[in-house]
Amino acid sequence: MGKLYDLYEQHVFPHALELAMRPMWNLRASALELAHGDVLEIGFGTGLNLSHYPDGVERLSTVDPMDALPRTVQERIDAAAFPVEIHHLPADGVLPFDRDRFDSVTITWTLCTIPDPVSALREANRVLKPGGELMFIEHGRSDDPNVAAWQDRFNPIQKFWACGCNVNRKMDQIIESGGFKIQKLDRFCVEGLPRLFGETYRGYATHR
Repeated sequence: MGKLYDLYEQHVFPHALELAMRPMWNLRASALELAHGDVLEIGFGTGLNLSHYPDGVERLSTVDPMDALPRTVQERIDAAAFPVEIHHLPADGVLPFDRDRFDSVTITWTLCTIPDPVSALREANRVLKPGGELMFIEHGRSDDPNVAAWQDRFNPIQKFWACGCNVNRKMDQIIESGGFKIQKLDRFCVEGLPRLFGETYRGYATHR
């Protein structure tokens, strides 16, 4: 979109995103509580999940095209209780991991931004071991038709200022289209946020 937008995306938006994610801070641990063993995180961002993983995590591999706030990210990696391997690449392409490698896959506030979220989930399905869990927490489309209509109206603006983020995706349908079966799903609005942005899907899924 041009050099000015690239500057915004790489140096301004990451700081704005960290501020915007503060209301969700206390939701991270509950979304990640089943993570264990060798874990793949899709959408690492600036490493905000690192301090919320449970003790059973032995290793974390991450996939995210964004390379923002590198000093802050490295400090968070250095403080983690397990080794972290970063891969700066899109999640909706072929991932550089063997089939059935990971014990757990985590996705937090990321499916809203991936251009082809179904392809990303199919890759997550491929690299997740049989019996492993996909843990997710995402904002998305409201089940209230009036709120959903406003989400549709606002979405073009949201995608521009939030670097591709969508507020109107039906996350449960997307997850199941990626080859998963949702085993638990909580729907709620994050306290303190308008429903336009705060409508939340949290749960876990397994291979279909």
